[in-house]
Amino acid sequence: MSASRYERIPYLVMFDEKSAFKDTYAGEIGKVVVEAHLLKPETPSDSVVIFSHPIGGGAYLPLIGTLAKHGIHTIYCNTRYRGNDTALIMERAAMDFAACVRDAKERLGYKKVYLGGWSGGGALSLFYQAQAQDPRVTHTPAGDPYDLNAADFIPADGIMLLAAHLSRNLTLTEWLDPSITDETRPFDRDPELDLYAPDGPKPPFSDAFIEKYRAAQIARNRRITAWVKDELAALKAAGKPNHERCFTVQGTMADPRFVDPAIDPSDRKPNWCMLGDPSVVNDGPVGLARFTTLRSWLSQWSYDDSNADGIKCAARISGPMLVIENSADDACTPSHAARLMAAATGCTQTHHVVTGANHYYFGQPDLANEAARHIRDWIAGLEG
Repeated sequence: MSASRYERIPYLVMFDEKSAFKDTYAGEIGKVVVEAHLLKPETPSDSVVIFSHPIGGGAYLPLIGTLAKHGIHTIYCNTRYRGNDTALIMERAAMDFAACVRDAKERLGYKKVYLGGWSGGGALSLFYQAQAQDPRVTHTPAGDPYDLNAADFIPADGIMLLAAHLSRNLTLTEWLDPSITDETRPFDRDPELDLYAPDGPKPPFSDAFIEKYRAAQIARNRRITAWVKDELAALKAAGKPNHERCFTVQGTMADPRFVDPAIDPSDRKPNWCMLGDPSVVNDGPVGLARFTTLRSWLSQWSYDDSNADGIKCAARISGPMLVIENSADDACTPSHAARLMAAATGCTQTHHVVTGANHYYFGQPDLANEAARHIRDWIAGLEG
């Protein structure tokens, strides 16, 4: 098949929103502006794939343009938090996604919408679809009113999980450095759990070590969450219900899978992750949850409290699901796809592994084309 020509059309989706405080920089108070790109092939279509990600920024990633070249009408929808997840609230990100889906249906005229859940957009898509099919959320985990039920989300006609990880709260927990036992002294680390210490544990890791390590990661997440809830309670008790506190979290790229390729084996290379050397990323400025706020921690990162938990959301949805897994993914190892598929018992699932593909398809146009062909054929099969 020859490549289709397409037009890239940037546009805005705007809606009103009442909020007790502002959590994004600049812009008119009471207005939300969502940036989107429509990649529109020459051949008309009644269906569209809509991508979103909590912090956006993927409109020019290889897979997006490749889909358009295969004749698939594609929208990339940035949330209001594009490029900055410091104060990100997942409930608001889902509302932005919903506004883009509704606009695609009502203004752009697409009859069928498929969610393109790439990477962290997988759990956002699952959260959106769960809320559309089984509405439950009226408040954020911090207790702030935010009624997604009243927004009446439009259910998508199918969902795709494309190199998708579990969700922000679960993935962060599996990447947390459990050698940090005191958040006020984050560089005083327990050598028995410090993967990057010269005298720390070395692969191959035993099952007993992994069990101890995973339990310590969950315990650390819960300690941070307990502190966050205490801080919010203290602010409310002081008559400051809308005030916030910002904080940093060190040590957020210490998953044993990145240093021991025998754990959750795949074609990825050892001592590497999608952001580079994991020992550097662990305390670098671009690590997950490095800079955050009380409310954002509970919504995005809390192991127990996030409404956007991918496993829990997958269990609440039904309908067709396509799962594409990249065998050399340097972010999402095979168990991510396996656990999401196991949870989505109400879905009719199609699964494909792109052998040798990295997380982004960087430098791999043939493999991006392979993924796009499977997406195109899956949609064609659904539409008969």
